[in-house]
Amino acid sequence: MKRIRASLCGLAVLCALSAVAQTEATPATAEIVMAQDLREEIQHLPVTVKDLYGRQETRQIPVTIFRPQGNGPFPLVIMNHGRAVSEKRAQQGRQRYENLARYLVDKGFVVFVPTRVGYGETYGDFDPESSGNCNALRLEPMTLAASDQVLATLAWAQTLPYVDARRWLVMGQSVGGLTTVATVTRNPPGLVGAINFAGGTGGDPDKHTGQPCSPQATERLWLDKASGAKVPMLWLYWANDKYWGEATPKRWHNAWVSGGGAAEFHTLPAAGTDGHSGLLIDMDTWVPLVEQYLRKVGFATSGVIVRPLATAYARVDEADKVPVNKATQDGLYRKFLEAKTPRAFAVGKKGSSGYATGDWAIGRAIGFCQARRGDSCKLYAVDDQVVWTKD
Repeated sequence: MKRIRASLCGLAVLCALSAVAQTEATPATAEIVMAQDLREEIQHLPVTVKDLYGRQETRQIPVTIFRPQGNGPFPLVIMNHGRAVSEKRAQQGRQRYENLARYLVDKGFVVFVPTRVGYGETYGDFDPESSGNCNALRLEPMTLAASDQVLATLAWAQTLPYVDARRWLVMGQSVGGLTTVATVTRNPPGLVGAINFAGGTGGDPDKHTGQPCSPQATERLWLDKASGAKVPMLWLYWANDKYWGEATPKRWHNAWVSGGGAAEFHTLPAAGTDGHSGLLIDMDTWVPLVEQYLRKVGFATSGVIVRPLATAYARVDEADKVPVNKATQDGLYRKFLEAKTPRAFAVGKKGSSGYATGDWAIGRAIGFCQARRGDSCKLYAVDDQVVWTKD
């Protein structure tokens, strides 16, 4: 997956270029990036897990934290990452999911993203999420190892004064979605909801497009484990998922429901070149479904940024009217004007600015503007209209 590109323009302006996708993580060799407006921080947590062969290890895993302003306590989301194919796993660094986190923080959640054992800093000689031969996957040990780390993260979160762990949700993408379902089967205290984004295991989008290893192993696991699950879930998959295809996730869902579990299932229209990245590249489609689901489980605050009405402040092509410095007017704002719609441009009180095009443009533009300097930003223009008001 490609990363949404952003670069610093001068000393004060964060510029965001047009893109359609982002990676799940900051690459292992990359400079540490922090979203100051989300109070992003990294803490390390000791976890003990076993692998497929019974080997037990204790490792320190990084947990990325995003939280709202104020003291809380805030309801908690634990977000779980996916698993790259073997030849790319060494480059799979710290997990962030910044755009998702920004949406959830706007709804009032504190978000924890653990980078599990075998990824990022702990990649190497111990892989508790290996599930054996492709034709005979043994999934229960890997799901226990992964969900054990969710529960360890929860236990730590319960000690923090800004976290309300009496109301929390688990979410995940790809193998993180599998981890999410596995966590639900264990009925941890305080869990009120769970969202599975394209969850599964055994996929290889390049060599076996849409044909994962031993999909029946996941069917058997969910059929066996679903009966004890108490939390209603939301499962979201995309029609052009190159890891699972369109039919396999429906079989997994049928197994879960047949086993006694509750899950609302949606196959969403094709997104980009690989719908497996739908969480990252198709927010405009999935956010309304998540909003509906979260209202049902008790979280009614909207995370959707409402598009302001057009104002008479200026025409969109009057770059000299934008309340930023001349270099930004001539540089970043001109690039915004050249970009295709949907597009959005945001400006901040401290001189920051940012723009985005494509999916979730409004939210991403504000995020690009305010993230790195902790600026307070608002929209200046959306598509071909100026929406800014002088105040």
